[in-house]
Amino acid sequence: MKLYSINTGYFKLDGGAMFGVVPKVIWQKINPSDEKNLCSWAMRSLLVQTKDHLILIDTGMGNKQSDKFFSYYEPHGDISLMSSLANAGFQAGDITDVLMTHLHFDHCGGSVIRDEQDNLVPAFPNATYWSHTSHWDWAMNPNAREKASFLKENFVPLQEQGVLKFVDETQELFPGFRVMLSSGHTECMMIPLIEYKDKTIAYMADLLPSAGHIPMPYIMSYDVRPLETLEEKKRFLKTALKNNYILFFEHDLKNECSTLQMTERGIRAHQLFDLKSIV
Repeated sequence: MKLYSINTGYFKLDGGAMFGVVPKVIWQKINPSDEKNLCSWAMRSLLVQTKDHLILIDTGMGNKQSDKFFSYYEPHGDISLMSSLANAGFQAGDITDVLMTHLHFDHCGGSVIRDEQDNLVPAFPNATYWSHTSHWDWAMNPNAREKASFLKENFVPLQEQGVLKFVDETQELFPGFRVMLSSGHTECMMIPLIEYKDKTIAYMADLLPSAGHIPMPYIMSYDVRPLETLEEKKRFLKTALKNNYILFFEHDLKNECSTLQMTERGIRAHQLFDLKSIV
């Protein structure tokens, strides 16, 4: 097995929304904001190469939305999903599977593209796409609070073209590749757990968007069930510390990976490093 960090680009989100009840005077020390209170965040995918599969976890926000839409999130940088794949030595046709942790636009927007005839088609023509059954139903019938994050053009074409399959429960999808479920941020978000070089790599999606979200009170205002997120974080971090997991962050601007340590203030990040440093 080989793992590749795939950066799909950067965007901005409101700092207060990202840190919930934590005051700006505290969070701005690690995530400084601009004059509009926006902080920059990564959209970092993970590519997992096994003997028989090339699995892409999440696809960033893509580029097919309107200029007005993008003005809210200010995508920036000269990196894209396809350019990062190319830098890793792959192209779209090589991908066999795309696992979408959940269907918010910044996690699945790159799953569907517009072709030369302006039709919405899968970005990875030879891939099977994976979503969770309960989360799909949730996204197809969104509540008013989350509706703006579920853009159906990002995922409905996958079902229409017959390339979508569903995960029904926590299970091993591929050898050494399983998922756990988290429902504080949104219903049945999948957290991939990958066995790699005798270590467990946890792709954190939006349970822990960054290393700065490890402390318990640091919970996004975007979460639909913040108290459930709190309990999920407690359980996960306890397990991760005990079993020496390596956390891989999707949205951390600077830090790809972290180990954990117990401190007098509770569980905190220990070593921060890039994925390629794992030996």
